[in-house]
Amino acid sequence: MTTRKENFIENEYYHVYNRGNSKQDIFFDNQDRDRFVKLLYLCNSTRSIEFRRDIVNKKIDAFDFDRGESLVSIGAWVLMSNHFHLYITPSRRVTLRENENSVSLFMNKLCTAYSMYFNKKNNRTGTLFEGRFKSVYVNEDEKAKYLFSYIHLNPVKLIDPLWKENGIKNKKKTLDFLNEYKWSSYHDYRRSNRSESKIISPKDFPDYFLDKKIFDEEIFDWLSYDG
Repeated sequence: MTTRKENFIENEYYHVYNRGNSKQDIFFDNQDRDRFVKLLYLCNSTRSIEFRRDIVNKKIDAFDFDRGESLVSIGAWVLMSNHFHLYITPSRRVTLRENENSVSLFMNKLCTAYSMYFNKKNNRTGTLFEGRFKSVYVNEDEKAKYLFSYIHLNPVKLIDPLWKENGIKNKKKTLDFLNEYKWSSYHDYRRSNRSESKIISPKDFPDYFLDKKIFDEEIFDWLSYDG
């Protein structure tokens, strides 16, 4: 993968995402999703980490591995069948070589490591992702709040593809689904005690949703959208 030349600035926030080449699925099963989630944690490091050498051969849980200094802070994430979304900011604590930026380095490590795993598992070759990752600068509070909810509510499309256009018809069913869908940071903001919470660094983002009650209210407001 090539390195992006644009600057990603400390104390600024970005919506970063990528999808499968020709919109193909990049997650076939929960094993794939589990590997990607662990790579979200492991690849966010200035160290060179190899999954088999550092995790499998040592027979440890990925989230127990001391990854050292992180490249970025992640505020929210979600996996869908053929794409993923991240809400990130460059780490304030990392020092890189000239012409390197922490966001591109992290994304290249993440997408390369997952592509290698996916291709080997499925006996395939070629490009998995649709070119370089995409990024959008988030420079307004309202845009940031929208993005935060957008990321966490993305899975609702799996059970109700037109919920944004038509509104939520069954809020209980929708909330039950979100509570069962483990492939996002939704649970980590609802104070679920799970290892995946190590992926996110809420303290490095505006404290819109640090309180569970506020988080629930914001999500509920979006679910009350009536088209």
